[in-house]
Amino acid sequence: MQRIGIPHGLFYYYYYPLWKTFFCDLGAEVITSSQTNRRIIDKGIEAAVDEICFPLKVYLGHVEELLSKKLDYIFIPRIVSVERKSYICPKFIGIPDIVRAAIPHLPPMIDTIIDISKTDKFIKNDIVKVGKLFNSREKNIKEAYRHSCQELKFCRALAAQGCTMAEAIKIWEGESLDNNPETDLKIGVLGHGYSLYDESISMNIIKRLRGMGCQVLLPEALDQLSIEAEAATIPKRMFWTLGRIMIGSALHMAKRDDVDGIIYVACFGCGPDSMIGEIIERKLRNKPFMMITIDEHTGENGLVTRLEAFCDMLRRRRSVSCEDNLSAHG
Repeated sequence: MQRIGIPHGLFYYYYYPLWKTFFCDLGAEVITSSQTNRRIIDKGIEAAVDEICFPLKVYLGHVEELLSKKLDYIFIPRIVSVERKSYICPKFIGIPDIVRAAIPHLPPMIDTIIDISKTDKFIKNDIVKVGKLFNSREKNIKEAYRHSCQELKFCRALAAQGCTMAEAIKIWEGESLDNNPETDLKIGVLGHGYSLYDESISMNIIKRLRGMGCQVLLPEALDQLSIEAEAATIPKRMFWTLGRIMIGSALHMAKRDDVDGIIYVACFGCGPDSMIGEIIERKLRNKPFMMITIDEHTGENGLVTRLEAFCDMLRRRRSVSCEDNLSAHG
């Protein structure tokens, strides 16, 4: 049985159920790196250049860990576009090249191009080409891809019920999760999934908010048509897929009376994040908003203090909402 490694980072949080099901159905054994920890972060920082973003540094650390797993292949796709007329961050388009330049002695890399910005004709051919590395029958490859799409759809349906994609993947793999505590606040939390759902990168911000009595509302739990409708209200169409989802989600949450506030988690060094966060902050008028920027130097104590202060402010705002707005002066 051939062994294929999938790094536990970046688009793992969006497409892992699809990738794992596809390769397993074709008879391969899928090996993933561990969840992000300090050792992986340090390895990634050591291998990376300073200019790339924190999640990409962490990704290099995951690739480094997989080198000890005796793999036949490592799966690092070149993701250009996952929908029509929209694109992924340029640094992600170059991930296979970045990995090759930063890490020597790699096993054979499957770096298939995923680009459906104009047509999906080429991706269908590439899926068959990748599948033939593990199974020679084209019928089996197409059936494996159909099944993998169903599994991804099921996992996203789990996330739509209120859990994160990372939690949905755990449930999909048979793990059980703790029940959420009682809440008195509902906070919309935005951010790229590869930073927000990685507990080490985000310093477990979602779990911390839940522990503070907050129900967390994520983009996966929102109606996709509503997100697209709100994103279409800005003057120029956002051509970054994830950025458009963040803007549409923020504007949708801002109109909901049951959402007390919105937090945007951005990574230092991310060009799209710096612009998306600014757009969201300017568009939100009557909804409390906080932007948190994180990198490898961010301290947990400072993060916890900001979260506690934000929650206290939201509770105070709710408690005085029945009071009038007459000035106490004059």
